[in-house]
Amino acid sequence: MPEISKRGRQMPSSPIRKLVPLAEDAARRGCKVYRLNIGQPDILTSPMALEAIRNIGCSIIDYGHSAGNESLRRKFAAFYNKIGAKLDYQDILITTGGSEAITFSLLACLNAGDEIIVPEPFYANYLSFAIAADAVVVPVTSSIENGFALPPVQEFEKKITPRTRAILICNPNNPTGYLYSWQELEQICDIVRRHNLFFICDEVYRELCYDGNGVKSALLLEGIDEHLILIDSVSKRYSATGLRVGVMATRNRELLNTALKFGQARLCPPNIGQLAAEAALDSPPDYNDYVFNEFLQRRDFMVKALNDIPGVFCPTPKGAFYAMVRLPVDNAENFSMWMLQNFDYRKQTVMLAPGSGFYSTPGLGRQEVRIAYVLNINDLGNAMECLKKGLQEYPGRI
Repeated sequence: MPEISKRGRQMPSSPIRKLVPLAEDAARRGCKVYRLNIGQPDILTSPMALEAIRNIGCSIIDYGHSAGNESLRRKFAAFYNKIGAKLDYQDILITTGGSEAITFSLLACLNAGDEIIVPEPFYANYLSFAIAADAVVVPVTSSIENGFALPPVQEFEKKITPRTRAILICNPNNPTGYLYSWQELEQICDIVRRHNLFFICDEVYRELCYDGNGVKSALLLEGIDEHLILIDSVSKRYSATGLRVGVMATRNRELLNTALKFGQARLCPPNIGQLAAEAALDSPPDYNDYVFNEFLQRRDFMVKALNDIPGVFCPTPKGAFYAMVRLPVDNAENFSMWMLQNFDYRKQTVMLAPGSGFYSTPGLGRQEVRIAYVLNINDLGNAMECLKKGLQEYPGRI
C-alpha cells in the first residue's frame, strides 16, 4: 500500500470534532446530546444576511475576484475605519473563513522549519495550520490558576531563536476567553519590532468582551504596519459560521500580494457567502446588542453552574464564548468519551472538547475541557445537570 505523507501522519485529529462518531451513536440510541464542544451558536443569523440570500438576483453564480469582491473589501475597510483603524480596501483579502486567512498568513510568512510562538492553550487548528505549512509551533504556557493571563514578556523572549518568524495570538482568546489588555498588546508589539517578527492577531471575537472591558484592535498599534496581520471573520459576529467568509488584513502590500497567490489557487472565496457577509455588515445595533447580551447571560449562568459543582473550577472568561474548565477526573478525554458511550441522565448527555487538544506541550490539559456556551439557558441548564450527574458516577473521578 502506498505510504501516507509524513505531514498527514503528523496532522492531529480535531479535539473539537473527534468525538462526533460517539455523539452520533448516542443520538441513535435515543439520547439527546448537548453539544458544548464546538463554537456553533443557536443564535439566529443576522436577518440582513438571510434576506440577502433570499433575494439573490443573479442568474449565474460566477467566479469572483481572487482577493474577494471589491464591494465587500470596501465595506470591511469602512468597518475598520469606524474603530479608528485606517485601512484601504486593497489592504484586505477576503478568504474562505478565518481558517483560510490564518493558513495564507502562515504560508506567506514562514519557511519550512520556521517557528511561530503561540500562547497555549490555543485554538487547536493553529497547530494543524502550522503543520500544513511545515512550520513549528513553540508554545508559551499560560495557567488556569490565574485565568490564563498572558505569560510575562520574558517567557516570550526565552522562546525566540534564529528560526522564530512570528507570534500568533487570539484576542479575545479561544479557548480560554482571556482578554489581552492594551498593555499586553504593546509588550508583544515591542518584541515584534525588536526581533523583526510578524504579529498575527486573530480578532474574530472582538465584539464579545464583557464586564465593561473592551478590546482595542491590534490595527491601532503603532510602528508595526509591516509586521501586523489581522485575522477576522463574519462567522461569530453574525452567527453565520456556514458562510465561510473571513478576512486577512495587513498594510504590508508585499505580504498581501504573496497571500493572494495562494488565493488564486482556490480561484475565489464563495460568492454567495460574500453577498450575505456584505449585507451582514449593515446589521442594526439592536441585533449586535442582542447577540452580546445573550452570550453575557449564558456566560454568567454557566460559570456559576460549573463552579457550584464540587471539584470543578472555571475561571470567568472575559470574552468570546468559551471557557476552559478543570474537572475532578483522572483524564478529561476518557471522561468525555465515557459521557457519550456509557452515561445518560434522563436520556440526555453532554459533548465536551478535551482540553489536551488545545495544548502542544505533552501532558498538559489532561483534567481540562473546553466548553462553548453556545446553547440557550434552558439547554445549558440541562447540560450542566447532566455534567454534574456524570461527574458523580464517573469511575475515574478523583
